[in-house]
Amino acid sequence: MKCAKFKMVQWRSGAAKIGATLAALLVLNACGRTQSVEVLEAPVVDMLPGDSVGADRTTIYLPLLKDKRVAVLTNQSGLIGTTHLVDSLLALNVDLVKVFAPEHGFRGDADAGEHVKDGKDLRTGLNVISLYGSNKKPGPDQLVDVDVILFDLQDVGARFYTYISTLHYVMEAAAENKKQVIILDRYNPNGFYVDGPVLDPAFSSFVGLHPIPIVHGMTIGEYAHMINGEGWLKGGVECQLAVITCANYRHDMEFAPPIPPSPNLPNAAAIWLYPSVCLFEGTIVSVGRGTDKPFQCIGYPRSPVGLYKFTPKSVPGAKDPPYLGKECTGMDLQEFGMIQARMDKQLELEWLIEMYSSAPDKAKFFNPFFDKLAGGTALREAIIAGKDEATIRASWQLGLEQFKTIRAKYLLYPDFTS
Repeated sequence: MKCAKFKMVQWRSGAAKIGATLAALLVLNACGRTQSVEVLEAPVVDMLPGDSVGADRTTIYLPLLKDKRVAVLTNQSGLIGTTHLVDSLLALNVDLVKVFAPEHGFRGDADAGEHVKDGKDLRTGLNVISLYGSNKKPGPDQLVDVDVILFDLQDVGARFYTYISTLHYVMEAAAENKKQVIILDRYNPNGFYVDGPVLDPAFSSFVGLHPIPIVHGMTIGEYAHMINGEGWLKGGVECQLAVITCANYRHDMEFAPPIPPSPNLPNAAAIWLYPSVCLFEGTIVSVGRGTDKPFQCIGYPRSPVGLYKFTPKSVPGAKDPPYLGKECTGMDLQEFGMIQARMDKQLELEWLIEMYSSAPDKAKFFNPFFDKLAGGTALREAIIAGKDEATIRASWQLGLEQFKTIRAKYLLYPDFTS
C-alpha cells in the first residue's frame, strides 16, 4: 500500500531560514490595470510561520482605510501577531462597521456545510453576517454602509476549499456596488505544486467555481488577480482590488498555519493530505471526521483495505460525522502526511484506486458529490474503467499546462521549480 512507502526527509519546524531579501509589493488593480505602487524592502530574518503576512503590514494598508467605513471578512485565522485582526483594527481606531464570515463561521468552529446564523460578536458588539448557505454573496443592503471590504482568510490551496468561492462572490458584489476589496495575503501551505484535473465549467459549484485544477498553487491575493484578469465575475465586471503581499514568501516554502484554518484541518499533515483525501468525501469512505486524525485517516465499516481502526464520535466541528459510533477499518495516513506528502508534490491517487477496486459493492462506492469535487466525470469514469494511475495523470496534463500558462501571469511571489 502506498501509505507504507516513505522516503526519509529532514522534518523542519519552528524558524525557517530566509536566504535573500525579497521585494514586497502593494499591487493595485483598478479597472483591470495592474500597476506597482510601492516597493518596500523586507529584511532578512529568522521567520516563524505567520510573520510578515499581509495583515502584519499595517503601515501599508492603514492609510488605505483612513476615513473609510470598513467591513472585515475573516475568521479565527485573521491575526496580527497573536491578536485578532478585528480587535487590532478597533484598537487602531479603524471605523469597522461589520464582519462577514465564511464557511465554519467567524470563530471557525462550525461543521463543514453547517448553516451559520447571522448575529453579534460578543466581544466587540459588531454585527456578523454569514456568507455561507443561502447568502453566499453580500447584497446591496449589506454593503450600503461600507466603503472597503478587508479580506483576511488562511486558504489551503485546494479548489474545493470554499474560501476562494467566497472570495469570488465578495469581489463580484464589490464590483457591482462600486466598493473596494483589500486582501491581506497569506502563505499557501500547498502552494508548492499544481496538480489534478481542471474543472469542467458544467460542474461549477461552491466547491469549485472556476476552470482550475484541484491544486492551484496560488495565494489568495494571486488568485484574486486571476479572477479579475480572466473575467470570471458575472457580466465581466472588475473589482477594484488591492493586495497587501507577504514580505518573505516563496511558493516552495515549507509552511504550516499557526492557527487551524478550519476545524478538521488541525495540523500540517491534514493540510498537506487534504487535496488528495477530500475526494473521499464523495464516496462511502470516511476521512476521519469525528476522530483525532481528521483528513489523516480513511476507512469505513468492514473495509477490506488496511488494518487501522477508528470510531467517529460527535466532537466540536464534527457533530454528526459519517459512521458516527461505528468502527471503521482503513489506513492511517498521518505519518505519510507529515513526511512524504510535500516530497511527492502531486495528488495521491493510489488510495482512491485501491479503495474502489476492493469495495464489496462498487455500485455504491461513489456518490454524486464526487463529480463536483473532481470537477467533472472523467476521474470517476477512469477509476471505474480500471485505468491505472499513470494513465489517469496523463489525461489531465494538457489542461494543467494550459492552466500553468494562465497562472504565471498573476504570480506575485517567486515560484516553485517543477
